[in-house]
Amino acid sequence: MLLRVDPSADEPLYAQLATQVRRAVARGELAAGERLPSAREVAAALEINLHTVLRAYQDLRDEGLVELRRGRGAVVTGHAAPDLTELHDAVAALAAVARRLHVASPTVTTLVQEALR
Repeated sequence: MLLRVDPSADEPLYAQLATQVRRAVARGELAAGERLPSAREVAAALEINLHTVLRAYQDLRDEGLVELRRGRGAVVTGHAAPDLTELHDAVAALAAVARRLHVASPTVTTLVQEALR
């Protein structure tokens, strides 16, 4: 799995990493039982602090998306792959409406976050 970060983005690096793993699971690119790269490997490859990667992995663990196993690293759980087809369709429809109305991405994001509260 290829992970990337954008140091100039507003989103913290650990959140960028966690988001990429969530997306890979949602798309079926990562299946239950698959191991994520070790935190040390990710930190070295991306030239970021080890604790940044560990924070991302801990957040994913807290969500139940991965298990952190001593000696085995981070492993995707069996709970990680719900069928998100309906959600993907709804998001695509939302994006189409937002583009048609010329609504900026941050505004759409804020509206979605408020609706989820």
